[in-house]
Amino acid sequence: MPRPRAALIFLSLGAFALAGCNRNGEAAEANPAAVTVGREVVAIVANDTIESGPGIQGTLAPEREAKLRAQVPGPVLAVHVLQGARVSAGTVLGQLDDRALRDAFLGAKSGLTTGQIAADNAARDLDRTKRLVTEGALSEQALENATRAQLQAQAQLADARARFQSAQDNLDRARITAPFTGVVSERSISAGDVVTMGAALFTVVDPSTMRLEAAVPAEQLGDIRIGAPAYFTVSGYGDKVFTGRVTAVNPTADPVTRQVRIYVTIPNRGAQPLVGGLFAEGRVASTARPALVVPETAVDRRGVSPFVLRLKGGRTEQVAVELGLHDKARERFEVRHGLAAGDTLLVGAARGISAGTPVVVSSPSDKPSR
Repeated sequence: MPRPRAALIFLSLGAFALAGCNRNGEAAEANPAAVTVGREVVAIVANDTIESGPGIQGTLAPEREAKLRAQVPGPVLAVHVLQGARVSAGTVLGQLDDRALRDAFLGAKSGLTTGQIAADNAARDLDRTKRLVTEGALSEQALENATRAQLQAQAQLADARARFQSAQDNLDRARITAPFTGVVSERSISAGDVVTMGAALFTVVDPSTMRLEAAVPAEQLGDIRIGAPAYFTVSGYGDKVFTGRVTAVNPTADPVTRQVRIYVTIPNRGAQPLVGGLFAEGRVASTARPALVVPETAVDRRGVSPFVLRLKGGRTEQVAVELGLHDKARERFEVRHGLAAGDTLLVGAARGISAGTPVVVSSPSDKPSR
């Protein structure tokens, strides 16, 4: 009988030890090790304005641009500005040879003086003839002749004035001036060149206001209104978001693409002004309303329904959410149901932490010293 009793005692001890191991495993699973995360992977749900609208993309260009071309032919005597120079309205940019034009101007001026003298003499003759006819010293025929001579002199004076004005304009056109305050973006001539009528000389732009020309599908035209804000990024300026407003909508759609061109005006007076010719991409904010907003990186949309990983009571929990508007320009979503303002969410790679895991958010002072 001693052997069976010893075996019974052995089995009981084994069962007790096994039960103890199971309880320790369950305790370990119920209390997983805490995970420490940085503040960069934490976001707070907040009330803000959410905006959404059609996407746009296009190339920036100065809203005001003047391509100056030769209005008279001739050699280039001088060029006074370099490409990139800032100029004021009326600044002389270059000078064409105006010797022949000046001779023509002086001839026209002389013709104008002669015509004015002839017109004045004809007017005096007409007045004198009228008095003499009234006194009976001259016939009506003399009055008709004087009147005819005065009309002819006035016509010749008008022709002389027109010739003088044309000569004056041609002389002025030999001096190329800036039409408005801006920057010389192109210079196509140098001193000594010979230009023909219509040859390109300078391009002057006003960089204080830029224009973005973009196209939207016709079915989205109802979301576009004059004055609507537009937000976009520009190649070469990183993640900086620029703001403009829709100032015009083309009244006709492209017959091939069925898209409608819109024009966005952007003030350009900041410390880092925009440069024309760069590619811009963004959207028109056609819809705006107050809402709960969360970053795109906080929402997991890989499943049937979207969810977030909320930090509550020091532990993570998976929460299903109902999304609303998507603000692509600012990379965030509207949340209609599932969250409240002030909730703490994990974003980015931290969304991979399992639900129920204790999480500690570190602060900059928590970094170990070297």
